Amino acid sequence: MPGFGQILNRIFFWSYERGTWQYDVAVALILVFVLLTPTRWFRDQPQVGLPVNSTQVELLSKSGELEIYKVDARALAPPERTPALSNDLHSALQKASPALSDGRFSIGKIEPIRDASGTVIAYQVEISH
Repeated sequence: MPGFGQILNRIFFWSYERGTWQYDVAVALILVFVLLTPTRWFRDQPQVGLPVNSTQVELLSKSGELEIYKVDARALAPPERTPALSNDLHSALQKASPALSDGRFSIGKIEPIRDASGTVIAYQVEISH
């Protein structure tokens, strides 16, 4: 009779033949793990929109602690609520600017910039440190 270590070794290296009860138990355990694992254990999120780079975030003016940025709307997911938009803008600014990478700034005012047809093409964001 094989020892416990040998059983674990065979399971780990998947050396049981198809159709054996050990193979079936291993497959059942994998299915249980995949189907019953809580989603909160995994925090990966899909990347939405275009990747943020420095050309999509532009510093418009700076006076003391107050800075005003223009953030291209394509860098953000379509906003449904103002807090979500604020969070998305905070993340975009933090990723795009080395000076803001520590995340220690707050967003004061957000103004959409629209084209001739009324579509939001960017946001003017006022931040303070």
